[in-house]
Amino acid sequence: MTDAEDRVRVRRASTAVGVWVAAASAVIIASGVGILVAVILLTSRPERAEVRRGQDHDGDHVVVDVDRVVPWIIVLGIVGVLLLALVAWLAASRSVRPLAEALQAQRNFVSDASHELRTPLTALTSRIQILQRRHARGEPLDETIADLRRNAATMDDVLTDLLLSAEGDAAGPAEPSDVRRCLESAVQALTPLADDANVAIEVAAGKELRASIPSVTLTRLCVALVDNAIQHAPPGSGIRVSAVVAGRSVQIRVSDHGPGIREADAERIFERFARSGETGRRRGFGLGLALVRDVATRYGGTVAVEATSPQGTTFLLVLPSA
Repeated sequence: MTDAEDRVRVRRASTAVGVWVAAASAVIIASGVGILVAVILLTSRPERAEVRRGQDHDGDHVVVDVDRVVPWIIVLGIVGVLLLALVAWLAASRSVRPLAEALQAQRNFVSDASHELRTPLTALTSRIQILQRRHARGEPLDETIADLRRNAATMDDVLTDLLLSAEGDAAGPAEPSDVRRCLESAVQALTPLADDANVAIEVAAGKELRASIPSVTLTRLCVALVDNAIQHAPPGSGIRVSAVVAGRSVQIRVSDHGPGIREADAERIFERFARSGETGRRRGFGLGLALVRDVATRYGGTVAVEATSPQGTTFLLVLPSA
């Protein structure tokens, strides 16, 4: 969202608050005046017809009992002040709502960016360590340097995608993505982490699978799901990443042989900053699966725990096919 759009949004919000306050105040004042007029009419009585010295009386005048009216005026004044105070409080709440939403969006972006860049940065660090070891042994470095460049490009793509999402441009028409290529890119980026955890990753997907989501975004989703599987898979086990077409959707499954997820946590793990049991490896911030659900929903998809048991867990990501 641009600065001009922000200003328009703030202007509209302030105008709406002003109109709302004016309307509410008018209703309160009109109601108070109406009640006061009704009280005066109900407590008044016609003046007795008589002719005073030097003056004729037409009989249309009424007598108002001040002792009865004054208490009503006081009560109505107090009630009016309280209602106007309530209106002012509600107006203040409505007026700062755009600011609160902007601050929340800013906090979410910082959290999302920190989390999304953390995994490729960890993989990049592992690549650098591999490069150092190969250099010390005098081994060829070309392949490792190429991997480093790919990891750096991945970080650049992730940051660009995050910025587009923050500007609200990510949910527009997307170029179809090659699902298998995205899966392979995610696995390639996470290979150093899988090697450190002694976990093998298998990819099974057709070459003609396409999803209606940008390639970099789909790669982000796959990285998050596979990274989550790596963190919970026991050493020596394997992770299977597969994709198939089901009707007008593409189904992507990530299966591990971890300890499983408690039934009570099957939905909670998709909430921000929610975590299941730690595995003793890299400590997560509980943002990965929440981001997967947010992004999948934005592009008309879903993500859920398809199956879980002490023998492992399978996550199912469903996206519209292209």
